[in-house]
Amino acid sequence: MLNKNCTIAKLGEPILREKAKKVKEINSPEIQDIITKMLHCVKQSKGVGLAAPQIFESYQILIISSHPNERYPNAPLLKDEVLINPKIINKSKEKEKGWEGCLSIPGIRALVPRHINIEVEYTSVDGNIKQVIFEDFIARIFQHEFDHLVGKVYIDRVEDNIDIISEELYFKII
Repeated sequence: MLNKNCTIAKLGEPILREKAKKVKEINSPEIQDIITKMLHCVKQSKGVGLAAPQIFESYQILIISSHPNERYPNAPLLKDEVLINPKIINKSKEKEKGWEGCLSIPGIRALVPRHINIEVEYTSVDGNIKQVIFEDFIARIFQHEFDHLVGKVYIDRVEDNIDIISEELYFKII
C-alpha cells in the first residue's frame, strides 16, 4: 500500500540539484505510485505544482495543480495535469517578473522572470504525447516545476536579491 507521507525535499537536499531521470515505463507500479503520491502531496501541502524530485523521486514527472488556496489565493482553477518527460518546444521572447514560492524553500517569496507563454510536449498518464501552449500563471507554474527536473530552484533565476522577501511580508502586500 502507498505511503501517503508527504515529506518535501528542502533546499540543500542533493536531489533538488540533480537532473531527473526520464520515465521509461509509465504503467509500472513504481511510477503509478509516485504519481498517486504526488497528487496527494500537492493537495495536502497547498501547492499549485509539484515535481517528483521534491518528494525524493528522481523522475521527470511534474504536476500542475492550479487552484485558489491560502498560499495562492488568486490562482486559476484548473483540472490537475500530470506531465511525464516534459520538454519545452518553444517559448516567448517576452518575460515577466512574478511572485513565486516553493514548497522546498518555505518562508520566502521572490520575483522571478519567466517566459509569458511556452509550448511544451509531454506524455500524459494514459501514454499519449501532447503538445500544449501554457500562458501566464500556468506557464509560470510549468517553468518553476520544470526547473526542478533539471536541478534548479526558483531563487537561481532571481535577478536581484532585493526581489526576495519573507512570505509573511508577501501576504501583507498581495
